[in-house]
Amino acid sequence: MAELFSDEWMKAYQQQWNGEPELADALAKIDFDSLIGYGFKGEDQPRGFIRVEKGKVTEAGTYDGRNLNWDMRADEANWRKWMEKDLGMTGLGMAVTTGKLKFITGDFKAMIKDPRMAGPFIKSFAVMGRV
Repeated sequence: MAELFSDEWMKAYQQQWNGEPELADALAKIDFDSLIGYGFKGEDQPRGFIRVEKGKVTEAGTYDGRNLNWDMRADEANWRKWMEKDLGMTGLGMAVTTGKLKFITGDFKAMIKDPRMAGPFIKSFAVMGRV
């Protein structure tokens, strides 16, 4: 298995994301475009990133310093736990409230209030678990 958020892992995540209608197709309906970084708490920058254009991931790999719309950090153990177990809205809220999931960049509150974005965001954790 590739190291979490490595170049290889991010490219596999791209394939899983694009193959999941509840994620890619749902975000395509709202013309969602974004640069999203993933990494670990305490590190200076994320390890991996994806570029989402109209819901589909068009680029994925090792983070290369570009400006992100979203930069999410957590301990590796928490990332893995959320990938294995359905996070759900309550779990997501608790993860953010307790500081287990940190948004370095991105407006979590605005995103979670929009069901067109919140549902796919929750689904993205399940998709990570397929990598």
